[in-house]
Amino acid sequence: MPHNDLVGFAALRSFPPPLPAMSHETYQNLLNNLETVMIGQRRTIRWLLAAFIAGGHVLLEDRPGTGKTTLAKAFARSLTLEFQRIQFTPDLLPSDILGVSIFDPQRQEFRLHRGPAFTEVLLADEINRASPRTQAALLEAMGERQISLDGERHELGEWFFVIATQNPIEFHGAYPLPEAQMDRFALRFNLGYPDVAGEMALLTAQRERHPLEALRPCVDRAALVDLRRAAAAIRISEEVSRYLVELVAATRKAPGVTMGASPRASLALMKIARSLALFDGLEFVTPDQVQELATAVLAHRLKLDPQARFSGLTAEAVVGDVLRQVPVPV
Repeated sequence: MPHNDLVGFAALRSFPPPLPAMSHETYQNLLNNLETVMIGQRRTIRWLLAAFIAGGHVLLEDRPGTGKTTLAKAFARSLTLEFQRIQFTPDLLPSDILGVSIFDPQRQEFRLHRGPAFTEVLLADEINRASPRTQAALLEAMGERQISLDGERHELGEWFFVIATQNPIEFHGAYPLPEAQMDRFALRFNLGYPDVAGEMALLTAQRERHPLEALRPCVDRAALVDLRRAAAAIRISEEVSRYLVELVAATRKAPGVTMGASPRASLALMKIARSLALFDGLEFVTPDQVQELATAVLAHRLKLDPQARFSGLTAEAVVGDVLRQVPVPV
């Protein structure tokens, strides 16, 4: 078996290497733990964990009351990571997020008072209620995992992970996120409402107390390191890599699209597909993982022209058309 990642897809299917059982067991423990709180949200948990393992950030777009904030809290608690929440409002300032230097009269010097962005899991709640200037304060932190204040760089650490929530843009007082900010999110998806059985299970689970109160950490940091290493070792064939790139490139030529997905989208799609392959018990990426993620990775990065939007075209529909048009490797 060649050691190069870009080996033939058929060869990988014929000779699958043994699965790193410990990494798969870690994923199952996390999935089961989070499902005690987020009932009926297996896909949501799967994608959130995949993005985190791949080093990406997530944007959750849905209506109030669907469990976005609860999901972020449960995620941080299960992974034993430091957690901070910022409620974005129209009067929020960049310094409220990043921090500010305040003069200490006793020491006769300025001292940095760190903001809530200095954490590991950051919940940016209702991010599109703040002004564009405040939204942009997170750009450097999300892109480079560092914050620059007063000419000094402050590292945020390898586990820094942003879970942002936003209300649909038609809600009163919501500002659209700028394209540069949207491109920093590896995934955008919604939770959706539970079905009748799921909502009844939710009522039963919270009859006496919220399951979040009983949630306990289920993995340590060493296990998270192993998960990331295992995901990075997942192989991707030349055929699947080409398929992935052709999907992304097709969004740039699609009718009604003025700005397609960037190369950053290709990288995000590859890395998160590797995580999903690991979760699925594989050591190579198949077109199935790429197709599963395509809309969540690509749609929010597309910009449609006004006429296309007026005619009812959506970014999700564009990605759907691309998936149908680009040949799938076999």
